[in-house]
Amino acid sequence: MSLAIIYSRASSGITSPLVTVEAHLSYGMPGFHIVGLPEAAVKESRDRVRSALMNTYFDFPARHITINLAPADLPKEGGRFDLPIALGILAASGQIPNEKLFEYEFTGELALSGELRGVRGVLPVVLGAKNVGRKLILPKQNAAEAAFVKGANVFFANHLLEVCAYFKEQKQLPLCELSSASEAQTYVDLADVRGQPFARRALEVAAAGKHSLLLMGPPGTGKTMLASRLPSILPSLSEEHALEVAAIASVSSAGFDCEKWQCLPFRSPHHTSSSVALVGGGRPPRPGEISLAHRGVLFLDELPLESLREPLESGSITISRAAFQTVFPARFQLVAAMNPCPCGFAGSRSKECTCSRDQIQRYLAKLSGPLLDRIDMQVEVPTLSPESLSSKSELTNEKSAEVRQRVINAREVQWLRQQKSNAELQVTELDQICHLRADSQALLNQAMSRFNLSARVYHRIIKIARTVADLSGSANIEIPHISESLSYRCLDRSTSDY
Repeated sequence: MSLAIIYSRASSGITSPLVTVEAHLSYGMPGFHIVGLPEAAVKESRDRVRSALMNTYFDFPARHITINLAPADLPKEGGRFDLPIALGILAASGQIPNEKLFEYEFTGELALSGELRGVRGVLPVVLGAKNVGRKLILPKQNAAEAAFVKGANVFFANHLLEVCAYFKEQKQLPLCELSSASEAQTYVDLADVRGQPFARRALEVAAAGKHSLLLMGPPGTGKTMLASRLPSILPSLSEEHALEVAAIASVSSAGFDCEKWQCLPFRSPHHTSSSVALVGGGRPPRPGEISLAHRGVLFLDELPLESLREPLESGSITISRAAFQTVFPARFQLVAAMNPCPCGFAGSRSKECTCSRDQIQRYLAKLSGPLLDRIDMQVEVPTLSPESLSSKSELTNEKSAEVRQRVINAREVQWLRQQKSNAELQVTELDQICHLRADSQALLNQAMSRFNLSARVYHRIIKIARTVADLSGSANIEIPHISESLSYRCLDRSTSDY
């Protein structure tokens, strides 16, 4: 038979669409052509496959070879099609049986010697093969990553000869299996933070309701220290969410680290990072920091935040390029930190600010009103007094484990009530889930009028109050809950005081 069909998968964002590799051998002038919108790395497969077949003592057909990668309008990139192309040529030339090939999918790059090399983005490939009920054969380097998908029938091999021997029923290929459970990641403890009781409480409320948080204060007040301890009080990732996180990391430039399975992502990009590094991009598009923080925490220190307005609302980011349009998930919890002025000491009790009022206004203008509206909690972190730094009583602060248990209890209440966190509530759900008594409503209306807050802020204050009530075990939103919620919008009323 001069025609063989092999199944493989391409990479498109965090999905892996099916690609049918058709290998046809015909009479005529010997040649080797690959069609179906291949990128440069795919075109180079001709040389890798030819050398691999010859170095493994297979006959390379002296015929006109046409490889079609269907669908033709889907861009193909990388060396992931080397193995299926080689098997297609061998099956079309009758050197390996092709009766069972349709039951399998293949991915892997070939060395010139025929050795299999790992490829990027294997987890979406495994999930795609599992969903259609096919088995998958891939390189050994990807075996540990593929083993995290339960219920998938995945085999691995070191060499092209092993794959061919498997289909000739001369050798069995090993299944991808988890060698051992990964150890739980250890986080820095919240008990290390001295003082700042108000900021610590804000961190707990943010964790309980998945609220975004902006910390503003002079240098050295503990903003970064507080933010880095947020993962230690958050619940662990579920297996479903861990698979989403691993799939994004799998298609990223760095790849997936198997030792971080089910570890909560905490991304802290440098303040000089570009917008492309933050939201993603490239050709083909790769996920940026906001997608790598999916289901985890994104901490930004003195970084322009305007590009976050869309993902903060939608939980995803769409990257459009000339030939690509890719959607990456970006449902992260934002924690941002910034100084109150260029020198950092506006409002500080320990050092006098040297900035003019115009300089402060231009500096704060980096955060536009619409963006501030989208950040749920905005908390001032004041300068610590020498007494609070040296006091031994501060060493008895609550440990992360104690705070984490309260956060988990509040999250469970929210899940039983609405199957989502309070920060994810839609406006149409607030009247039913966050009903306010008359006195609480009056207090909120008074604050809205006095501080001239927007409708978006109004809804966010109610969500935060609902979280505060959940932490206190209250079924209703009372006046103390509204009052505490209002205290977490300090920038709406104190920015002009700096």
